[in-house]
Amino acid sequence: MVPSEENQLVPKEDMFWSCRQSIFAEMKKKFSQVESAAEEPRVLCIIQDTTNSKTVNERVTLNLPASTPLKRLFEDVASKVGYVNGTFDLMWGNGDNVTDTTPIDQNSDKTILDAGFEPGKKNFLHLTDKDGEQPHIMPEESGTTDDSVQDRFIGPLPREGSVGCTNDYVSQNYSYSSVLSKSETGYVGLVNQAMTCYLNSLLQTLFMTPEFRNALYKWEFEESEEDPVTSIPYQLQRLFVLLQTSKKRAIETTDVTRSFGWDSSEAWQQHDVQELCRVMFDALEQKWKQTEQADLINQLYQGKLKDYVRCLECGYEGWRIDTYLDIPLVIRPYGSNQAFASVEEALHAFIQPEILDGPNQYFCERCKKKCDARKGLRFLHFPYLLTLQLKRFDFDYTTMHRIKLNDRMTFPEELDMSVFIDVEDEKSPQTDSCTDSGAENEGSCHSDQMSNDFSNDDGVDEGICLESNSAAERISKAGSEKSSLLYELFSVMVHSGSAAGGHYYACIKSFSDDHWYSFNDQHVSKITQEDIKKTYGGSSGSRGYYSSAFASSTNAYMLIYRLKDPTRNAKFLEAHEYPEHIKQLVQKERELEEQEKRQREIERNTCKIKLFCMHPTKQIMMENKLEVHKDRTLQEAVEIAYKLMELEEAVPLDCCRLVKYDEFHDYLERSYEGEEDTPMGLLLGGVKSTYMFDLLLETRRPDQIFQCYKPGEVMVKVHVVDLKTESVAPPISVRAYLNQTVSEFKQLISKATHLPAETMRVVLERCYNDLRLLNVSSKTLKAEGFFRSNKVFIESSESSDRHVAYTDSHLWKLLDRHANTIRLYVSLPEQSPGSQFRRAVYQKSSGDSGNLDEACERVKGPVVNMKSVEAILEESTEKLKSLSLQQQQEGDNGDSSKSTEASDFENIESPLNEIDSSASAENRELENQIQISDPENLQSEERSDSDVNNDRSTSSVDSDILSSSHSSDTLCNVDNAPIPLANGLDSHSITSSRRSKAHQGKKETWDTAEEDSGTDSEYDESGKSRGEAQYMYFKSEPYTADEGSGEGQKWLMVHVDKRITLSAFKQHLEPFVGVPSSHFKVFRVYASNQEFESVRLNETLSSFSDDNKITIRLGRALKKGEYRVKVYQLLVNEPEPCKFLLDAVFAKGMTVRQSKEELLPQLREQCGLDLTIDRFRLRKKTWKNPGTVFLDYHIYEEDINISSNWEVFLEILDGVEKMKSMSQLAVLSRRWRPSEMKLDSFQEVVLESSSVEELKEKLSEISGIPLENIEFAKGRGTFPCDISILEIHQDLDWNPKVSTLNVWPLYICDDGAVIFYRDKTEELMELTDEQRNELMKKESSRLQKTGHRVTYSPRKEKALKIYLDGAPNKELTQD
Repeated sequence: MVPSEENQLVPKEDMFWSCRQSIFAEMKKKFSQVESAAEEPRVLCIIQDTTNSKTVNERVTLNLPASTPLKRLFEDVASKVGYVNGTFDLMWGNGDNVTDTTPIDQNSDKTILDAGFEPGKKNFLHLTDKDGEQPHIMPEESGTTDDSVQDRFIGPLPREGSVGCTNDYVSQNYSYSSVLSKSETGYVGLVNQAMTCYLNSLLQTLFMTPEFRNALYKWEFEESEEDPVTSIPYQLQRLFVLLQTSKKRAIETTDVTRSFGWDSSEAWQQHDVQELCRVMFDALEQKWKQTEQADLINQLYQGKLKDYVRCLECGYEGWRIDTYLDIPLVIRPYGSNQAFASVEEALHAFIQPEILDGPNQYFCERCKKKCDARKGLRFLHFPYLLTLQLKRFDFDYTTMHRIKLNDRMTFPEELDMSVFIDVEDEKSPQTDSCTDSGAENEGSCHSDQMSNDFSNDDGVDEGICLESNSAAERISKAGSEKSSLLYELFSVMVHSGSAAGGHYYACIKSFSDDHWYSFNDQHVSKITQEDIKKTYGGSSGSRGYYSSAFASSTNAYMLIYRLKDPTRNAKFLEAHEYPEHIKQLVQKERELEEQEKRQREIERNTCKIKLFCMHPTKQIMMENKLEVHKDRTLQEAVEIAYKLMELEEAVPLDCCRLVKYDEFHDYLERSYEGEEDTPMGLLLGGVKSTYMFDLLLETRRPDQIFQCYKPGEVMVKVHVVDLKTESVAPPISVRAYLNQTVSEFKQLISKATHLPAETMRVVLERCYNDLRLLNVSSKTLKAEGFFRSNKVFIESSESSDRHVAYTDSHLWKLLDRHANTIRLYVSLPEQSPGSQFRRAVYQKSSGDSGNLDEACERVKGPVVNMKSVEAILEESTEKLKSLSLQQQQEGDNGDSSKSTEASDFENIESPLNEIDSSASAENRELENQIQISDPENLQSEERSDSDVNNDRSTSSVDSDILSSSHSSDTLCNVDNAPIPLANGLDSHSITSSRRSKAHQGKKETWDTAEEDSGTDSEYDESGKSRGEAQYMYFKSEPYTADEGSGEGQKWLMVHVDKRITLSAFKQHLEPFVGVPSSHFKVFRVYASNQEFESVRLNETLSSFSDDNKITIRLGRALKKGEYRVKVYQLLVNEPEPCKFLLDAVFAKGMTVRQSKEELLPQLREQCGLDLTIDRFRLRKKTWKNPGTVFLDYHIYEEDINISSNWEVFLEILDGVEKMKSMSQLAVLSRRWRPSEMKLDSFQEVVLESSSVEELKEKLSEISGIPLENIEFAKGRGTFPCDISILEIHQDLDWNPKVSTLNVWPLYICDDGAVIFYRDKTEELMELTDEQRNELMKKESSRLQKTGHRVTYSPRKEKALKIYLDGAPNKELTQD
């Protein structure tokens, strides 16, 4: 037996080894394939789905071999994202920005490598709609379990940019394809305009109601009778047709809301969906009058109920019939913490009668006395479409806020309403005058007395039919109908959020396939019954004690049921059943949609690029957007651009061409010679949303030829400089290469300008104030710093200036001046300064007579002898020097020194410049031949804060704006040799600010009064006065301003070196203003016409730019340590308690009494207030609130902080000043008289301490109210703390339980607090309704004038209205 066993074992062993060997062979084969695949380059594809707002941030990543065909790429993407292959496009993308909107050819045989994919890099693709239709979702497998369905997203979808819609509910099980809608469901969504989700929910519900949709389709619009834009039924018809036939994912509702008479602001108002339902139904009823649909709303939605009261002693019953469109169901009974568990419970509670007993007894007509009675409601008739409103919004009387009740309330899928009709009630008589409009008709009968007066007007209604038959028949009929009152749920309108705002969406069951769908604005998705249960409300799980706090804010708000009656239940009309007018409408909408689709296709293939053109005659650069189809040729694009730029009258078409242009660098990249027939899509690199370059429509004269622009060239703008005329010519464009030498570049320029290259000097302006002389012939342009676009200046004369050091040459000075000169427009004041100014009339030259004015007008001081301009200049300069030295020696010695400085300075004439007598008086040139005095000296004399116009109070931001000047642009010292100028004066050249500043070693001064003067040395290192060393270009001429700039206003156009200091600039303006620079102020005008004063005299004009405007205003400029202060009068008992008086100047170290002394003459002259120094006080002003009272001995900057834009109150006193010490407290009291419903005037109360007891004693003294009866409250808000007399008695916090005023809740720590007080024994006047309404009108008018509200409302809700004529200003509205 052994050999036989061995013979059996051998074959098995051979089989084992053969199997093992085949496995190894297979594995080896696989490994070899993997190794070969590993050697092949891989391509990383990142696909972004842009077809949906929720998936736009999702990325799908594929790592494919480079040999993968494009077809396989599409298949892999389709399987990855769950789309049907062929229903979407892939386009090139660059991160989040689409750069090429040309779809990738899915049917191409190319590999992804051949198609342009780059191995080793991220290749971004965008998945988009195909032909304007959304991708189709891949059909679900039959084996899909319910769990997979649960992975879908149900609930309000968070939408990018949607306002007012909360994201309280977000499914945790989000799947990629969950938000895909139309291809899966066949339904179209509605676009949320802003906060119209409530409207979308109702519209989708009406659309999914067969009876409503079919009836709407049967109505025919007569265009001859009504405007289609304002016809609500017609626009609903159009919307329903689009919802049924459109291929779009979502459609707009703007046409519907426009028919409501709404404007764009209505889209930002969120309303209650139940309120909208009622208002819309009312509007439709009005529009459908005299039509077949006149009673449609009542037939579908209207029910009837009886409101009754029955006497429990005699059985007498009083009643009335009411109609309803919806039944409001209470979530939580009043006063209870327990909510109803279900809709059935709430319905039983709705009809549960209450007993009227005790003080609520009912007066019985039969018993002729008050008796106990039963009051309640009985349903008489249920509508075909039953609407239940779950009253989730309530008012919390504890917090006095609206709240939302998120308690759980279940509702059945089928609701039996037969249990809510009592057959016995059918025995009670009905009124025969009950109408469907809801008129309240009353009647009465004894329960024992049966009557046959049944109403016969309900025979047309669905539900219970009450006919005039015998009692037995009626009972039998009612019993049979009770058994047929079974309703099925088909719409749940869900609210997610709080009482302050949220988001609506609808869950609707389709009667076509009995499936539930979520209609969430533009997103429509299939859901299940389990998802409906999630809208019951309440917490999602057990959380113990705090379960209510975690209740979901997403819950059902409105339920709509349909009566289950096979004989009445309608189906949606099929296309062949449509009325003829609907068929025409469908065809019309399809054509419009096809037209839009074609337009989108054109847009998708249209290249949009910036187009520039220098107008050949106007010489201005024009800009526009060129839109050209990608298949149009270059020549056709030139024709389009030619017409777009309107050059027909300026230049022939054959003198124009398009070139590639870089507007940022002003660089012509290339021209397109020989490519006139090339498509624009090919030239521009495809259709893209943005291009990295622009196009320039270049023009030429007929006798010129176009220059060829080759890629790689650099463009150079060449300016020719003429030293004799000191002019710089307009630029000539020259093309060069970066590898050219400077010598070759000179030869190139020589050919273009016809100037000799041997004597040519070339200066490159690399950046602002960086002028480089190219003097190394062998250097390349690249080494010299040339870029794509460059600017050079050339000079090629035989003058000796070539042999002077470059920084000392005339060429340098001219170019330096050219680079730093700006053009300003200066508005001059009227030549009538007030008596406070010391006016000097300066000599002006005249081309006709050459005479000088013979007088210097002075308002104060002795008359000064007439002097020549030269004499005035010399004398003023010497005085300024001596005065500066004197100030440096004396320093700041209080008020006496200040007054001395002021008097000395006011007697100094402003320096004038020498003026050629032959020059025109209207064209004065003060060029670099003018010497200006030391700005540092003037700086010590002038100091100003930012100050807006004198006639208003504004919080200025001048300090922020002015401190932005560039440090590299400040004026610098000069150390070069003087150059003789035309007027015989010595001038120093101005070297580069950047180089000189490095050698200054001085710190710039900024915005403090102490540092603005005396910080820089008066003399430079050579010992010369710096005022003698600084010469700046200044040229002015009259200018006629545009219309609207003010009649009779004089303007100057000034060309000035922006490195000039403000001090020197003001001195140049002195002859034109007519007063010394210390008596006028300079205001810079910004684009918004806001004016801010320029105050820092040692700063330059470097922050100014060409064409800036400047306004000159008369008024004394400030000195060191001075501040401009706005003075307002405090009028506590006037309707407007804050009145601007004047601008004043206060100085550091000045006492309050000294400032009052200086104010007295100004108040007398400017305001007509003749006061004595003890008749008024100054006090702190914070906005409109009066604050600390300033005592006479207080010193500014020591006791009182003073700053720029400071404002103070001036308060006129009735008697002697009571405030003597800082320990005292001054409050403003006002008595409230409730019995008279009025407030007394303000009275000031001065307290010695912060004691509440002392306050009550003082209030008792001035009012005569007994101390124990005094009650007080602190005023709220801004002075005068206005409050309506209808609210003051209960709204203020009367009689706070505190002993001192400086603690919570009063916090009265400073003067000026408002205290209301009253007599607690005084009763409040009882008002009739008429008196209350009259008072409310008066108070509303009074408080609106003072800018206060009658009541505080954090959010004012706008009433929901639909305007039947499409205009909100008409009377016929539906509220």
